[in-house]
Amino acid sequence: MAMISTPSPRPAADGAFAGLLSALGCFSFWGLFPIYFKLLQHVPALEVLAHRILGSAIVLLGIILAQQQGAALRAEFRNPRRLGFYLLTTLLLSSNWLLYIWAVQQGRILEASLGYYINPLVNVLLGRLFLGERLNRRQLLAVLIAAGGVLVLVVGHGVFPWISLTLAFSFGSYGLLRKKAGHPPTMGLCVETMLIAPIALLFLIVAGGGALGTVDGLTDALLLAAGPITVFPLLMFLLATQRLRLSTVGLIQYLTPTLQFLLAVTVYREPFTVIHLAAFSGIWLALALYSADAWQGHRTLTKAL
Repeated sequence: MAMISTPSPRPAADGAFAGLLSALGCFSFWGLFPIYFKLLQHVPALEVLAHRILGSAIVLLGIILAQQQGAALRAEFRNPRRLGFYLLTTLLLSSNWLLYIWAVQQGRILEASLGYYINPLVNVLLGRLFLGERLNRRQLLAVLIAAGGVLVLVVGHGVFPWISLTLAFSFGSYGLLRKKAGHPPTMGLCVETMLIAPIALLFLIVAGGGALGTVDGLTDALLLAAGPITVFPLLMFLLATQRLRLSTVGLIQYLTPTLQFLLAVTVYREPFTVIHLAAFSGIWLALALYSADAWQGHRTLTKAL
């Protein structure tokens, strides 16, 4: 009698472990980004952005060509309608990058971290407004509590948290547009960076090359590394989304603003007042509600299948 072999669960387990390592790697990397931009504090934010765009375009173009997708890339550039879409997403992404670099260099990492804590809740709100996604009671309560946390900052310090909200809404809007278009992530980012790369190159030419080659070896190395440190965490993120449940990735993503928060308070000694504690506590409570709801929804869906 022939023995019937059952598939070994080992490959699936190995894939999940690789996905977990990739998720931890990319979100940790993004969480430690302030260290990189702090080291470039003596270089203007626009110049750092220009190097980041150019470097990313070169790395992504190399990846696309290595994957033999050159024809698909040319097709993207020959489609006026898609190019118009890419111009909009490029504007959102580049403005998000620029504001984040500037905020870190200006010692406002705490505000940046708050923006990325708020981002998942902004995604929920944008989904309701533009995709017709309904909010259940816990999701609505989470959004209202987060809004209350922002209001605490406004009333307590008398300053509107424009950095946090601009970062959250610019990245949330970028994600919304990319989701609706359904373009492949790597291809889309390659087109976006290539569209703005000529402007970045022109800026550096007008600036006479800027800090590159005029300050010291460390500055040169950091500027030349701008492309790889932008693209490689993204590739790890894409691998994680392929190997892990999206709910798992969604929970691990809070590692990024948490590391930024810890760097701001413990390493760079940014002011953290009682008002900040009250506001962040509201945001954290909102995220806890949102995460619990997302996790329960995922488990219910899994059981139904």
